[in-house]
This record gives sequence, structure tokens and C-alpha cells, in this order.
Amino acid sequence: MINFRLWQQPPTWLERASGVGFVLFAASSAFLTYFSMYAFRKPFSVNSYETYNNSEWLISFKVALILAQVLGYLCAKFIGVKVIAEMRPSMRASVIVGMILSAELALVLFALTPVGVNVVWLFVNGLSLGMIWGVVFSYLEGRKNTEILGAVLSVTFILASGLVRTVGQWLVVTLNVPELWMPAATGAVFLPLLLFSVMCLNSIPKPTQEDEQARQKRAPMSGQARWQFFKQYWFGILALVLSFLLFTGFRDFRDNFSAEIWQALGYGHEPSIFAYAGIRIAFLVLLAMAALVLIKNNRTAFFANHYFILFGVLLLAGSTYSYEMQLLSSKAWMVLLGAGLYISYIPYNCFLFDRLISAVGSTANAGFLIYLADSAGYIGSVGILLYKTFATPELSWLQFFISACYWVAAIAGVLVVSALIYFKARLLNKHTQQVSSSRIAIASN
Repeated sequence: MINFRLWQQPPTWLERASGVGFVLFAASSAFLTYFSMYAFRKPFSVNSYETYNNSEWLISFKVALILAQVLGYLCAKFIGVKVIAEMRPSMRASVIVGMILSAELALVLFALTPVGVNVVWLFVNGLSLGMIWGVVFSYLEGRKNTEILGAVLSVTFILASGLVRTVGQWLVVTLNVPELWMPAATGAVFLPLLLFSVMCLNSIPKPTQEDEQARQKRAPMSGQARWQFFKQYWFGILALVLSFLLFTGFRDFRDNFSAEIWQALGYGHEPSIFAYAGIRIAFLVLLAMAALVLIKNNRTAFFANHYFILFGVLLLAGSTYSYEMQLLSSKAWMVLLGAGLYISYIPYNCFLFDRLISAVGSTANAGFLIYLADSAGYIGSVGILLYKTFATPELSWLQFFISACYWVAAIAGVLVVSALIYFKARLLNKHTQQVSSSRIAIASN
């Protein structure tokens, strides 16, 4: 096992690094770590696995694999509500590497185990990888430049999935790697980069006093502390969690069946189509997120995140409507739809809950809220996939995708507006009470 203790004390040059130097190092380390993780999670979905289907099964082999992995991910998210909230900083690097190695072992066993029985190893794979995001983001949260770091990290959602699939498809098409072995082979390709990036990530200095003054101190949360925080803001948190459930379910469906959707659009035989869309979506999302980085006031930024999500909802539904009216080409639609989806999805993972903690002035950590939302989000993933498989089997992947887009945009939009109204009322009331208390204290003196 790698001795990460050598990297627990940050190098002297990094402690003295300017704002730009620190941001570049920290953002690159986090990006490469999470980017590499995708090589152990997503490549299998580029295969069709049609030759392994059995007429006696209720669902196809690929759908079974996706369900198994998502269920593993779902269990990991529920476990992460406690584990991520309570994890000590000294454990982070070892936990990441341990989970990655477990995921790779599961992929090797997936290739070695008889077809049908090997589905269980995709569950283990999902269970192993479901907490990586929370551990990586815990290195970045609670800093005055968390938005910049989170923005770079969040690009992995967009770029990594398409690029590692391109690598996976290249291994199958060019090097003739068998479909069952391709996921493990792709993971092996990225393992050295993963180990190096984790070592770099673990060398990042902890937040400074200036960071804590700007964003509140971040600390592990006990079960009682988590319950007290949730109970205090339960309605707003619940509305945001339910909206994230829809965004995650739709995002996962798009991600897992993008090969089938591109096939229906006439681009199924272009391996580069995943990278083509991913790069353009990432550019558009980064452009939009740049505005959030500029907002310094925590309360203003927290509300701006809601408007940002609602803008993504409008882009999601508007681009789909324009495509149906033949105002957009299929390629342009998939890029704009992806941009709208990720503009709505990403704030929950990086900015929204980090700013909420800063805005309300509580000593807590964003990992608890992120994993509370994530645990619900993957219920959405399982729910949408099961609904498509059993309730609407007559619909093509593309028809279901278009229909789901409108429903997600409508329901999630209402939930986000409800959360915005609730938090505006709560924070305004809290601000009024603080002003009144200050005036009373001044008067008594």
C-alpha cells in the first residue's frame, strides 16, 4: 500500500503558493483524481452486450448491469451520509485508493465469472465508487476559492464519461479487447494516473483562518448535529433533495444510454461522438459557472445558485422543444440539452450546499448535505430505469428520453422555486433577528 503519510505535510512551496498557484495545483489534483475514477465506472456502458442476452431473462444483460451498478452506488450514497460527514482528514487518501482497488478487482471478477452471475460484481463496483466524490470534495470545501476549485472538478462529470468511453471503445475496436474484459482494461490504463493524483491531492494544505472567516469552519458532524441541521431547514433541504433526485435520474439515464440515443440519432458508429459532445458541453457549462465564482457574498451566491439551476431547466426544456420543432439539429440539441442538464445538476455537488452552510453561519460540512441529496438522487436513477423497462417498454430510448426531459424540467423547476422562496424567507427573518439583537446590545451599552 502506498504510504500517504509522506504527503500529509504539504510541500513548503505549496504553503507559500499564491492564490493562482494553489488553485491550479488543487484543482488539477482533484480533477485528475475524479476523472480517473470514471475509468473504473463508466466504460462498460459503451458495450451493447447483445450476444449475452438470454430470452428467459426479464431484462437485457446491459440493463441488468446498469441496475446493479446504480443500486451499489445508491447503497454507497446512504452509507456516505454518515461516513463522509464523520471522516477524519487523515483517512481520505487511503479511503480513495482502497475503494478504487476494490472497484478494479470487481471488474476483473466480472470478466472471470459466468455471464448472468457476474452482474453481482457491478453492484460491488458501484458500492466501491459511490463515496469517491464526497472524499475528493472534502479537500476543497470551506475555502474562499471553493467555487473555482469546484467548477474545475465538476467538469469531470461532463468530460470524463465521454472520454473514458472513447478509450473503452478504442480498446474493443482497435486492440480487440473482449467486451467483458474491456472495463477492467480501461481501469488498469488509468490506475497510475489515479495514484499520482491522489498523492498530489493529499498534499493540499488545510483551509486557512482566512478561509474559515469567509466560509465558516468545516468539521465532522455527529448524528445529532446532522439531525439538528436538517430539522432547522427541513423544508428547503427536502425540496432541493427531491429536485436533485430528478436531475440525477435523468442525468444517469442520459449517461448510461447515450450510445442508444446517439444510435437513434444516426451517430452510433462514431466513437468520437461522446468526446465531441462532452467537450462542447463542458465549455458551455464552464462559461455559465464563471458568473457564480465572481459572487463573494454567501447569501447572494446561495440564491444565485437557485437561479442558475432554473436557467438550466429552461435550457433543458427549451432545447428539446426546439429540436422537436426542427429548429435545432440533433447534434446541437444534444449539446444544449447536456449543457442545461449539467447547469442544473452541478451546483448541488459543488456550490449550493457549500454556500448554504456559509450563508446560515453553521459549523458543519457540505459532504453531509451532498450525500443526503445523492442518496435520493440514485433512487431517481433506479426509478427512471425501472419505469422505462417495465412501464413503457414500447417506447424507444429516444422517445422516452424526450418525454422524461419535459417532466423533469417541470417538476424540478417547481421544487427549486419552492426552495428559493423558503430560504429567502428564512434567511431574511434570521438577518432581521440579528440586526434587532445588535441594536438592543448597542442600546444597553
